[in-house]
Amino acid sequence: MPKVRILMGSKSDAEIGKNAKALLDELGVDADMVVASAHRTPERVERLVKKSDADVFIAIAGLSAALPGVVASFTIKPVIGVPVSGKLGLDSILSVVQMPPGIPVAAVGLDRGENAALLAAEIIAIGDPSVAESLLAYRKNMAEKVIADSEELC
Repeated sequence: MPKVRILMGSKSDAEIGKNAKALLDELGVDADMVVASAHRTPERVERLVKKSDADVFIAIAGLSAALPGVVASFTIKPVIGVPVSGKLGLDSILSVVQMPPGIPVAAVGLDRGENAALLAAEIIAIGDPSVAESLLAYRKNMAEKVIADSEELC
């Protein structure tokens, strides 16, 4: 049973989805990935959300980026939207962050599947000490890399 379901609006979003899934795997969080379009396969999106046992959803989409909002309309579980840069980028950012009152979507930066994975893991870590430990180790490793980079330059 995946704790996080990653939905991508199209196959072209796969690299961002794979980055998110790889980080979730590293942190010990079960996740799966599926392609489902808010516009081309709305019934599939609804089914994938409503029938899922996932605790958190990550929705990755470009252009009009409706997928995160549509996913949020079908669940009361946390939804993290990842806008995809594409040709403009601004349209997908605004679509994710400008949700109407009552249907919130957490937003991360453009193409930032890794940050979506980290936020999902933080949500899961509230009730899972092993994921919390993995996140602490991840942060410690990041800090050590910064210090090593500094020492290498000086």
